[in-house]
Amino acid sequence: MNDIPVKNGIVIPAHEIEITASRSSGAGGQHVNRTDSRITVRWNVKNSSALTDDQRERILKNLHARLTQDGELIINNSTTRSQIQNKELALTQLALAISKALYVPKKRMKSKVPKAAKEARLESKKRHSDIKKIRGEKVSY
Repeated sequence: MNDIPVKNGIVIPAHEIEITASRSSGAGGQHVNRTDSRITVRWNVKNSSALTDDQRERILKNLHARLTQDGELIINNSTTRSQIQNKELALTQLALAISKALYVPKKRMKSKVPKAAKEARLESKKRHSDIKKIRGEKVSY
């Protein structure tokens, strides 16, 4: 098994990943009872040497619902009848989950209301006020 590239030069070493196969459920008839096609991938975030402390904190925070008490990220895949395809899909899911968890949103820059827009709003309010003022004036004949 090879190391798994995630993004921006982050690579998970193969020795940190534990892959196990087990019996899968679903379609496949008797084949499903005989083969271990379901793949479970385990990766311990807390003990990983591939991450900096910032990255580790970000992953622990963003994936807290998917992690075990020990900090392990567990991904199961049994979509196909092939163990090899399920293994590739599970490793892809792992890399995708980590890259999404490492996403840093851009800081929002406050936009300023243009002076012309402020003046136009005030002018509109003044015009509306004048119209209402005229409605209330008593007219003598």
